[in-house]
Amino acid sequence: MLWQLAQMFWVGGLWLLHIGLPPVLGQIGLAPLLIDEIAGTLNALMVGFSAACVIFQALVLIRAEGLASVWRDIRGQLLLMALYACVMYIVARIGWPDAVRWQVFSFLILGFSGLVLVLQPVPGWSGRVREAHP
Repeated sequence: MLWQLAQMFWVGGLWLLHIGLPPVLGQIGLAPLLIDEIAGTLNALMVGFSAACVIFQALVLIRAEGLASVWRDIRGQLLLMALYACVMYIVARIGWPDAVRWQVFSFLILGFSGLVLVLQPVPGWSGRVREAHP
């Protein structure tokens, strides 16, 4: 359940922020430059939050499947790619602030790796319903 909760927060939040927020702010009547400034600030916060959730999910995967699953399992590889995208976004934002396209590219890599991760089974889930313990 923790896996799915963390995944819902960071993947859902990323896509909601990328697809949903700018049109809504434009519908309110904010100036395009203000919309870009708000979205840029929230994107940076969301990438940081996503990095924390990705690390948490990696710990859940290690606990359920073992340390080798980070490299051998597709879920671990997707988590590593998402973490790399977070680092790439932060490095581009701090070290090269004019490289907005690199930031957008990193953000989209993070989002798409999250979407593919959503399609993967939950670690430790064997496909059968677990019985409740009294």
